[in-house]
Amino acid sequence: MAVTNNVTQLIFTGLFQDREAQRVSFVVFLPMYLATMLGNGLIILTINTSKSLRSPMYFFLNHLSLVEICYSSNVVPKFISGLLAENKTISLDGCITQIFFFHFFGVAETFLLTVMAYDRYVAICKPLRYVTIMSRPICHVLVFSSWLGGMLHSVIQILITVQLPFCGPNVIDHYFCDLHPLFKLACTDTFMVGVVVFANSGLFSVISLLFLISSYAVILVHLRNQSAEGRRKALSTCASHITVVLLFFGPATFLYLRPSSTFTEDKLVSVFYTVITPMLNPIIYTLRNPEVKSAMKRLWRKKGNLRGE
Repeated sequence: MAVTNNVTQLIFTGLFQDREAQRVSFVVFLPMYLATMLGNGLIILTINTSKSLRSPMYFFLNHLSLVEICYSSNVVPKFISGLLAENKTISLDGCITQIFFFHFFGVAETFLLTVMAYDRYVAICKPLRYVTIMSRPICHVLVFSSWLGGMLHSVIQILITVQLPFCGPNVIDHYFCDLHPLFKLACTDTFMVGVVVFANSGLFSVISLLFLISSYAVILVHLRNQSAEGRRKALSTCASHITVVLLFFGPATFLYLRPSSTFTEDKLVSVFYTVITPMLNPIIYTLRNPEVKSAMKRLWRKKGNLRGE
């Protein structure tokens, strides 16, 4: 049976109600978004033009940066433009589309982080078989599976959402569209829907998190038999990834691995993983990775030489 919606347009309450706070937020968050685009774009350009960054780790990092650009661009531009707008509106169809891509890119990133942990496990614990296990075809399959997993997760979420009737009110208490705030506008009981969504999100998140913890636990046990220098080198290659994992899973655990409820902190936590974390990831990977920094310097010098000719 087709669902009839009386609501066709939604109004965001936004991050802050105070106009001065909104203007300050615009000045703060616009440079952050531009830095996200520039930083992740530079990583993609560097990896794809540098012959020294051909290992699986950088192949996965290339896709992670692409996901960060897409993930942030799905939410942040409209959020930033809304900070200066009197009315922050979005169509119902546009809201559902935003939710689809938000979960698509979010779960794809979850799986990519898991794949990168597996890559570090093989590199450190099975170095002699690394080239065979992490062959180029296998890497392509792992990346494709990450994107496919994000797609399947998001399709399930949307199929559940489009079955709900929305007949008012039309004010969504957030600065972007997500499932729990939207469910509060449905004119029907959404308890079971919330349970299904919670189980779906929790399944992907918990499996990935357990795999990540297991991978690094095995790595730490394996490193006990290594020399101090060997441990230092191995841990330095994992430190950036562990930092990114903590930044990503910390806020996500707070928001999605609990039953649906209203917390005033939710919107502030959402800012962290939609605006701040995508900006920090390229900084984390470049500052702690001498190979990436060297490749960026060579790229910069090459551009300088071309301009001088």
